[in-house]
Amino acid sequence: ELARPGVVRITLRPVVVDPNAKANSKTAKSAKAAAAKAARLAAPAQPAQQPPPPPPVPVTTDGKPKKNLAGFTPRELEEFRLLLLSKRRELVGDMSSMEREALRSAQGSNLSNLPLHMADMGTDNYEQEFTLGLVEKDRQLLREINSALAKIQDGRFGICEGTGKPISKARLEAQPWARFSIEHARMMERGMLRR
Repeated sequence: ELARPGVVRITLRPVVVDPNAKANSKTAKSAKAAAAKAARLAAPAQPAQQPPPPPPVPVTTDGKPKKNLAGFTPRELEEFRLLLLSKRRELVGDMSSMEREALRSAQGSNLSNLPLHMADMGTDNYEQEFTLGLVEKDRQLLREINSALAKIQDGRFGICEGTGKPISKARLEAQPWARFSIEHARMMERGMLRR
């Protein structure tokens, strides 16, 4: 058969693995260590369960809303509460799908009869660790959202945990789970303050 210019012919050859051949002990140890690490990382990951939504803005015994220390109206607090609940629903869905994906990659694929290359195992481990890191970051954000919802309940929503002063409405509209005023957060980022 004549070769045509610009055409590349690729021939695939099957890989034959001799089951009686000795494996390189270093490669085998690395593979075992990588599998153990993947199992260890995947073990604590459990599907996120969505906690029940908190009740609407609390009221006093006379039926009037509790006073918010930051000066927000009951309507504004309800808007923030709805924003927080929406973000929480989004996070719980994202976390569940990422955990499923990380666990699926930890369990391997149905190509287990093919030999694994060390680079492939390293890539798989990196991707799994990266995904589990994202899940943990989302868990932390979920804790902050739940804390903000509790603060709406007890009237402390919108108060900076560092200064005790109100957080700007613009900051809370952008990030309703914010714990610190923008000024205090900047000083912490510069290392001038501790959390």
